[in-house]
Amino acid sequence: MNKNMLLAAVSLVAISATAPALAADLAARPYTKAPAMIATVYDWSGFYIGINGGGGSSHSTWDLVGGGREGSHDATGGTVGGQIGYRWQSGQWVFGVEGQGNWADFSGDNVSALFATRNRSKIDSFGLITGQIGYAWNNVLLYVKGGAAVAGTKYEVSSTATGALLASNSQTRWGGTVGAGLEYGFAPNWSVGVEYNHIFLQDKDVTFALVPSTDRIRQDVDMGLVRLNYKFGGPVLAKY
Repeated sequence: MNKNMLLAAVSLVAISATAPALAADLAARPYTKAPAMIATVYDWSGFYIGINGGGGSSHSTWDLVGGGREGSHDATGGTVGGQIGYRWQSGQWVFGVEGQGNWADFSGDNVSALFATRNRSKIDSFGLITGQIGYAWNNVLLYVKGGAAVAGTKYEVSSTATGALLASNSQTRWGGTVGAGLEYGFAPNWSVGVEYNHIFLQDKDVTFALVPSTDRIRQDVDMGLVRLNYKFGGPVLAKY
């Protein structure tokens, strides 16, 4: 047997000896499971602050005390403001409290059915203090709301002949509000939504000293708003 044949035989013997050990090493490698997919669940809990804007219409009815109805008109216009609140979530149910304040320009008028005058009303501000109950589908929230409302109002009586202002009166009026909204969380701490509110104000006697007369004025407001909110705190919960 020559030298080359001897080296080949030794190599075959070495390979045969190490093959079972290599196979055992391969079999002993641990199996690593692929990571589970993570679904993120939007969390509506926390304090939030935001801005809003939209339009509305206030319906006003003027009744002369002891003298009959003078007429009605719609006072329409725009509004812009802000809100601050807190929500907490339990399962898919979301509960909250919110304060909202807005500047407004809801104005309108009508000619009196009793006098040669024009009656004008304007709401220049309002505030809402409400509670909310909602139901969430992950980052989509549908809610209803209700509570107290306050409005800054102004009333004017002017001459139909000359247009001159004859009398005016400004008041702060309290009432109630109900509404509903739909909100969408488009980023971890940001949400955008639309909201409808109805405000019903108490009937109130308004005296115009220079005319002189006293009218019982009834008002309610319907408005639609677009809202943008920023929520503080943890944006999402991880669910495996």
